Amino acid sequence: MTLYQPGDAAELAAIISASASSGETLSISSGGSKRRLGRHAPTAATLDLSRITGIIDYEPAELVLTARAATPLAEIEGLLASRRQMLAFEPPDWRALLGHTGEPTLGGVLACNQSGPRRLKAGAARDHFLGFSAVNGRGEIWKAGGRVVKNVTGYDMCKLQAGAFGTLSALTEVTIKVMPRPETARTLLLPVTDATAALTLMSAALNTPHEISAAAYLPAAVLARSRVSGALPAGNGLVALRLEGPAPSVAHRTDALEATFGTAARLVDGDSSTLWAEIGAVRPLLGNAAIVWRLNPTPSRAVQLLHALAGQFASASFFLDWGGGQIWAGLEPAQAGPDAGATAIRAALAKTGGHATLFAAPDELRAQIDVFEPLSPALAALTQRVKQGFDPLGILNPRRMYKEF
Repeated sequence: MTLYQPGDAAELAAIISASASSGETLSISSGGSKRRLGRHAPTAATLDLSRITGIIDYEPAELVLTARAATPLAEIEGLLASRRQMLAFEPPDWRALLGHTGEPTLGGVLACNQSGPRRLKAGAARDHFLGFSAVNGRGEIWKAGGRVVKNVTGYDMCKLQAGAFGTLSALTEVTIKVMPRPETARTLLLPVTDATAALTLMSAALNTPHEISAAAYLPAAVLARSRVSGALPAGNGLVALRLEGPAPSVAHRTDALEATFGTAARLVDGDSSTLWAEIGAVRPLLGNAAIVWRLNPTPSRAVQLLHALAGQFASASFFLDWGGGQIWAGLEPAQAGPDAGATAIRAALAKTGGHATLFAAPDELRAQIDVFEPLSPALAALTQRVKQGFDPLGILNPRRMYKEF
């Protein structure tokens, strides 16, 4: 397979223009950590953007950072930590989940709209994406957005590029909004008997004025795999509620929540951070399940979905994040069947609302079945027109999201 490694936007544009002329399809990569996220769809050549790296500008007082797209995420987070700032959307580390050891990059995080447990309060990666430069499938350099939200006019192209998995353009430079790092963090752990009780508790807690920044339900079997299991109450499953902010505020909100929901075990500082990093990374809590699905139901109907799936996959391992808006489910191949469980899962979701993504599975399964939620005919036609507008010859990550284009 041909490998291209451009050093800047001009070289990238020349390569894509030449590939468009010859019809050569390109797989876009930088750190390679999310190469197995999406459909398995081999291409004629690999476009490695790892040389397009480096922080261009950082203004802590303005809470804005601009960097080249292949800048390692660790470099970004290290710089922000030195100024007590952070990426509020809390990008998780999915390397173990996806079976790759590459270096996550800022552009890759945005291209996949990668968001962690704080999403229910801070929003997704796309909500912090202010502007970018990119090269489209014609080999044209273009840009959109700005350095501050009020300067952005016209179509919100950042939202379109985030979550497009590199199928519309190859990002070369991105500008993001950053946020102050909380002074302190504390996680309250409340025992519950089952998922129904957990969802009732999370819903009630999130509807209080106490600014919970993350809420998850971890069944007992999942908790046993955590590195902080020694600090966790044994026996039942737990609802985890995270509070962040100034220490006096966190202390007051802790007391208020315990007055409403009962005394909770507490994780602080390192243990709290470790638990939420595990929840975001998924793999540490689901063990070695060969097939992993991410389900995003209507939170109020998550229990109905779990009950429907329990009849099909009795030995599945699962946990809930985003207050019930996200369910991670691990299946073994024998129980999942030849379609990785897709038919049963999507039939159940059709009744409850929501969508499902096959996150981890062998390449042959990801090549055969729909990894992302199948589109209705009208939405598929619209999506294909958007794709053709940016990449008319279909050379950028073709069939990475949908088998038709």
